Amino acid sequence: MATVITVPDYNDSFSRVVLGDTEYLLRFTWNESSEFWCFGVYNIEEAPIATSMKILPNCPLSIWHMNSLMPFGEFGVITELDRIGRNDFINGKAQFVYIPYADLNLEG
Repeated sequence: MATVITVPDYNDSFSRVVLGDTEYLLRFTWNESSEFWCFGVYNIEEAPIATSMKILPNCPLSIWHMNSLMPFGEFGVITELDRIGRNDFINGKAQFVYIPYADLNLEG
């Protein structure tokens, strides 16, 4: 089951989330000059686990950043948009989600 994670209405913010049984901080950053969102995963002491992952619509976002400290699942955005704008998480046109690997159908 996907967990919807609220992206705050700030250009740079940290959000505290519990994924599995572990608490993480997610950092969401809006790049105003290039007009895209990126995010990072941090431990609760604000030490980076994976950073500067560009948020793209309808594709796995953290697949190339997997390590033993990352949550055991995949981050993504559910949307019908081709590009995610500054306000699209706030206006409901895009949802940032986390899906545990146990809930993904990984068979061909």
